[in-house]
Amino acid sequence: MAEYKAVAISEFFEKNKHLLGFDSPTKALITVLKEAVDNSLDACEEANILPHIIVKIKNTEKDIFQLSVEDNGPGIEEKYVKDVFGKLLFGSKFKSLGEAGMQSRGQQGIGISASILYSQLTTGEPAAIESKVKGKVHYSCKLSIDTATNMPVIEDEKKLETVKDHGTKITMKLKGLFRKTKGPYDYIKYTAIANPHAQIIFVNPEKKKIIFKRVTDKLPKKPKKVAPHPHGVELGTLMKMLVRTNSKTVQSFLMNDFSKVGSIGAKDICKLSKLDPHTRPNAIARDKSSDLMEAMQQVKLQRPPTDCLSPIGEDNIIKGLNKEYNADFVAACTRPVAVYNSIPFQVEVGLVYSKELPSDKQITLIRFANKVPLFYQQSECGIYKAVAKTQWKRYGLSQPGGSLPVGPMVILVDVESVWVPFISEGKQAIASYDEIIKEIKLGLLDIGRKLGSYISAEQRKYAKERRRKIFDRYSEEVAQSIANLTGKNKEYIMALIKKEVVKRNE
Repeated sequence: MAEYKAVAISEFFEKNKHLLGFDSPTKALITVLKEAVDNSLDACEEANILPHIIVKIKNTEKDIFQLSVEDNGPGIEEKYVKDVFGKLLFGSKFKSLGEAGMQSRGQQGIGISASILYSQLTTGEPAAIESKVKGKVHYSCKLSIDTATNMPVIEDEKKLETVKDHGTKITMKLKGLFRKTKGPYDYIKYTAIANPHAQIIFVNPEKKKIIFKRVTDKLPKKPKKVAPHPHGVELGTLMKMLVRTNSKTVQSFLMNDFSKVGSIGAKDICKLSKLDPHTRPNAIARDKSSDLMEAMQQVKLQRPPTDCLSPIGEDNIIKGLNKEYNADFVAACTRPVAVYNSIPFQVEVGLVYSKELPSDKQITLIRFANKVPLFYQQSECGIYKAVAKTQWKRYGLSQPGGSLPVGPMVILVDVESVWVPFISEGKQAIASYDEIIKEIKLGLLDIGRKLGSYISAEQRKYAKERRRKIFDRYSEEVAQSIANLTGKNKEYIMALIKKEVVKRNE
């Protein structure tokens, strides 16, 4: 008989690290940077601290880089350091769809610990961690992960003397490849655009310091935890919720365990599904669960709550884009909250049109999920497909069939949700759900109309200027000819011509 054994999650990812975005040296460096910066931004925002983040990348030897990310967040207490950094699937972000949720940058609870695991697998060195909690000692240690048990191994613990009030720093040495385009610089630049309240200092391998300044001192709105919305809930999830609920009746279950279901809506759902409102939830059989699910989809309910999401905001998108691009025209649109599979989501789009950008190449598309840049699998992403399906020719741009438009433009699209539907564990492309594609296209149409108006105005302006130059070029000859014919003063005629040109151009 074959022998079977349970495999620790860290041991599984040791053999399948491509699933988490470590399938190439270039992508690995970006992934580790992303996870560390995400943690810093989240920690600062949760503690109501304007983020100040320092990123340093040093090339220590061929294909080996030392990456450090330091923040001014609240720090992590010593007793939690080993679990936060040394266990995969540990943390508050690892939850099921049936539980309350809110928008967050990470969703799987494996990011920073997986980064530490990758660094130790490729260089054999542990991560160096420092943490300072206000009013407590500055703690330092080196941490690695025992892949057989998914447990942290701590060594070289120290108490440091410091003037730092609070914050966290992590340093990892890993195998990677530093690219100047679509690399760490662009990743930090895009992160700064979507997080205009953060100041990020980047020191590249050439020791050049680049400062991405914050353009607003206002922290983004904190998202709140919400229950799932009934529209689109899947049968398996509903059945689990019926078994696990603390509610005593199916009516109270609908009101307590879902958002935007009041007493009238709950009674309508029960009536449509032919269920007694006083039925115990855990007594509902599978066939009646299916009836209940269908009824939940049919009853009209309010849209999901918006306080579970934290959008960038149109003004901040414009500020962020203006900060990083020398723009001739900028526009932004924040769509209302919508739903896919019982999950609320929101789409934001932004656009930069600049004569300094190449006019004969495809536009630059910057994709985000919960304000986190997505670098890979672009053509597989729902965002790309929505942009490519939009008819940009009507707004004055050329567009080869089925691809991005051509022109001096940057388009930003951010999809925000309590649970973003990524197509893989690497979290680099969003699934092409009809509801999401529709909302992206509506946002693109909004900024497209604004762009079309701007381009039309520019074309009229150019036409007027061209006419004026033509008049200027020949006005002296015309004035001289009229003067010869009429016997009037040439200068007087020139003044009349210029006056008429100005009048026509107004």
